[in-house]
Amino acid sequence: MPLRRDPDGALSVISGEPLGRSHLAAVIVALYSVTVFAALAGSFGAYFPAPQRPVTPPVGYRRTMFFDKLADLGRIGLIGVLTYVLLIAVLRVSGKRTLAKMNAFDLVVTVALGSTLATILLSTDVSFTEGAAALILLIALQFAATWLSVRWSPLREALKSAPTLLLRDGELLIDAMRRQRVTDNEIFQAVRSQGIGDLATVAAVVLETDGTFSVIPAQQAGGRTALRDVDAAHPRGASTPDSA
Repeated sequence: MPLRRDPDGALSVISGEPLGRSHLAAVIVALYSVTVFAALAGSFGAYFPAPQRPVTPPVGYRRTMFFDKLADLGRIGLIGVLTYVLLIAVLRVSGKRTLAKMNAFDLVVTVALGSTLATILLSTDVSFTEGAAALILLIALQFAATWLSVRWSPLREALKSAPTLLLRDGELLIDAMRRQRVTDNEIFQAVRSQGIGDLATVAAVVLETDGTFSVIPAQQAGGRTALRDVDAAHPRGASTPDSA
């Protein structure tokens, strides 16, 4: 139904009949319906995208699970040599303490170094410069943390947990075992691994900060000066090395 605008501003059909309010309302409703339908169609298209045709690889392209490109092997060899030399040089500068697994913090740093090294070797998205910067950053943070922990006790207490006494003079400390989630069988195993068959001959079993067990026989306990940093390490009524 063709429309035209009259000189007075009113819409009318070309046939000369004026466009009534009902016709105008029908036109508005039709336009609104088209708009809503288009919006709904776009929403459904976002949630249910049309299936895409598979991309056909170029002629001569072939990828296998055992070998892809010779250039990738060359990259791994070159980056591996450079990263190995860099890692050895940085570790020599930072000292032996960098890779010492004395507590959980040291273990995290060691694992992070291994993960970073693997990413540098195998990921083509990481350049050698970026990987080298990550390695140097981790080792520098480890060096700074250990250097400050030796000189500042609050940081040392934050980074390292205190060793826990689990057995004293042949008696299991149940509360300490529960806090550390250690079973009596694990303590028995640690004692047996030292060739000891009687708990009465054991002065102390300590859970160290790196997660290992230290078993101290009674005949080798002496003045127990090595247990000064372990709470409740001294038998009841005995004086501590500091108070003796």
